[in-house]
Amino acid sequence: QVQVVESGGGSVQPGGSQRISCFASGNTNSINVIAWYRQPPGKQRELVASINNEDMTHYADPMKGRVTISRDYSNNTVYLEMNDLKPDDTAVYSCMALFNNYSDRSWGRGTQVTVSS
Repeated sequence: QVQVVESGGGSVQPGGSQRISCFASGNTNSINVIAWYRQPPGKQRELVASINNEDMTHYADPMKGRVTISRDYSNNTVYLEMNDLKPDDTAVYSCMALFNNYSDRSWGRGTQVTVSS
């Protein structure tokens, strides 16, 4: 089994930056893709970015150009660096691990990022 745990959320002022982390434990060799999603208050969850085990990245429209996803294999952690944050970026950011069978997945509980002055 694989577990993913997010950390690093908090409050940030508009225009600021925040880095959040997703730590994977367990049978991490079974992970193919790690993705970050977010769910703003009262809205549906949406994809932010993903990275696969060949370090190919994908960025979705909500934050494209303002985020960078990276993977540190030495500590089984995927980072999401977010820049030029806006109040509309306020959301619960969750990490999802997609396994090599492209079917099973594991979700973290999420970390709150609040952008406010």
